[in-house]
This record gives sequence, C-alpha cells and structure tokens, in this order.
Amino acid sequence: MSLGNDQFNRPTPAYVYATWGVLAVGVLGYLMGLWNADLALNEKGYYFTVFLFSMFAAITLQKTVRDKQEGFPVTKVFVGMCWVAFSSSIALLVIGLVNADMFLSEKGFYAMSFVLSLFAVITVQKNIRDLTNEYGETDPSAFPKSSVNIDTALDAADIID
Repeated sequence: MSLGNDQFNRPTPAYVYATWGVLAVGVLGYLMGLWNADLALNEKGYYFTVFLFSMFAAITLQKTVRDKQEGFPVTKVFVGMCWVAFSSSIALLVIGLVNADMFLSEKGFYAMSFVLSLFAVITVQKNIRDLTNEYGETDPSAFPKSSVNIDTALDAADIID
C-alpha cells in the first residue's frame, strides 16, 4: 500500500497557496456574514454548527474515498456513513436557507460561501494527502507560511503603487 505521491502527483506551491487562500476567503466570508446577520443567537448557532459539520464531513469523505482508491481497507458501513453525513450537512443548510426569513441575496451569499468553503477544504485535504509520505510525515510545503504570503502581498502592493 503506497500513497503514490511521486513527483507527478505533487501539487505546485502556487496551487497549495491558492487553495489555502480560497479556504480562508470562503470561511471568513461565511463567518463574517453570520456575525453581521440579523439573526437570533440560536439561528446563528445552527448555521455555524451546520458549517462545522459540513467541513468535517467533507474532509472525512475525501480521506475515505482516497483511502479506498489507494487500497487501504475501508468498510462499506463507514463509507456509507461518510456519504450520509456529507449529504445531511448540505441538506440541513438548504432546508435552513429555504425556511429562513432573509433576503434572497443573503441566502445566496451563504450558499456560495458554503460551497466555496466545501470545495476548498476538500482540495486542501487532497493537497495535504499528496504531500504526505507513507510514514505519515507531511511536507511543510503543504502549510504555507503566512509571513511569505504577507511579504508577497506587500510586494504586489508596491508594484501596483
């Protein structure tokens, strides 16, 4: 059972940075929208819990599918539970938004930031898996250094000025 992460499977540093950036945009957008929403505290708690549940379910499902694909033993019951959890988390958000007393633009904002975050968290998990060896050691390039990002952003700002 090899993880099959040879040089051709490795994501480029630009792709790793982009996926972490997209994850930050999606999560921060969802949470800022939730913070500023004119909702009761229990409603905010519902949407926050659904968001966390969906992120966990997406990561677990991605890992399970990848394990199965690479020949690691995975039970059908666990795979089924992962699919049910992932589907349920999406259904809970959809049901909540359909029944919410919000403007359509607010509902769309939550749905788009939710989908963006789901895509990004799955992709970040894939990148981490691609950069992990058979001993469970993850290449540090899977976790971009924030100081490098800040320096790059400042350099870009200098170029624009």
